[in-house]
Formats: sequence, structure tokens, C-alpha cells
Amino acid sequence: MGAPTPPPHRVDVRRALGGGSVADLLLWRRWLAGVALLFSSTATWFLFERAGYNLLSFAANTLFLLVLVLFLWAKSAALLNRPLPPLPDLEVSEDSVAKAADVILEWINHGLSIAREITVNRNLKLFFQVACGLGAISYIGSLFNFLTLVYIGVVLALSVPFVYDKYQDHINDKLCVTHSILQKQYKRFDERVLKKIPVPPNKEKKIE
Repeated sequence: MGAPTPPPHRVDVRRALGGGSVADLLLWRRWLAGVALLFSSTATWFLFERAGYNLLSFAANTLFLLVLVLFLWAKSAALLNRPLPPLPDLEVSEDSVAKAADVILEWINHGLSIAREITVNRNLKLFFQVACGLGAISYIGSLFNFLTLVYIGVVLALSVPFVYDKYQDHINDKLCVTHSILQKQYKRFDERVLKKIPVPPNKEKKIE
């Protein structure tokens, strides 16, 4: 008999998620924050989707109530010689703006590199992957509205990492089988369809 197959390498899910407070939240190591996020997301979805409440009216009423409370608090503080309401510093720092700009720039450059690979280098494999991905997103978007998609994303974010971290070995076995099947199907599609599509040679224009 041959040597037994070694067990697959386990992935540190917490490190893969960044290893910070967000990772602890998604893995339910901060269960109180997870419950609060799930409850608030469910309440928001039910309020706007089932109760038929309008988002603009809700935002306006919430801001009006907040301004009214702060106004009455400030007036009573002046009359009773009490401290003013503690308002946080609402200024956006330049560092946070620069970090957000770097992230956005990285995503834009990645999208432009994919577009160049498809249009200039005529990568049919990448074109097929992008077309399938956009088609799947379009189909899912036609089934749900934006708020429902956000709520589903929150529920999946609070469930998928936790389940994968707990049952990683069993899920990896199923994923390996699925990946091998998809590879065989794509190889057949590549041989029967993609390789038969004539691709003109990529001629770069000479700049005089």
C-alpha cells in the first residue's frame, strides 16, 4: 500500500481577513458586536423592505430628531449651567483621504489592466471570465434590489468565514473536487470553441 495522503494545509482565516477587529467580528470572536451588526442589519432591511419606509424620509427624520435633541440639550445646559453635549471631531483627516485614494487608485489600475489585456492582447480566456462574472452579477442584480443585496452580503460575511474556519477540511475536499470538474469542462470548452476563434496578430504601431 502507498503512503497515506497528507492532510491539506489549513488556512489561517483570521490572518487572511486582516487579523484585526474586523476579522474577530466576522469570526464571531466579538460576539456582542456581531449580534449588534446582524440585528441592526435585519432591522434596517425589515424597516425599508417589509414596512415600506422611505430611505429619504428616514434619514431626514433621524437628522431632525438628532438636531432637536442637541438643540434642547444645549439650551438646557446654558440655563442650568451644565456642560454642552460632547460632540466628536467630525473633520476628515488628510491621512484617511490619502489611504482611501490609494485603494481607489489600485482598483482603477487593476480594472484598466484587465481592459488592456482583453482589448490589446486579445486574451480570450480573460474575456470569457469577465463576461461570465458580469453576467452572473447582472442576473443576481435582477433578482434583488440594492438593499437586499447589501443585507445578503452582511449575512454571508457573518456566516461564511465562521463556517469555513470551523469546517475547513471538509470544505476544502469538496472545493478540490469541484475545481477539478470545472477545469475539465473549461478545457473542453477551450479546445472546442476558444481555440477555433481566429485571432488576428497583435501589430504594434510604430511611432516615427
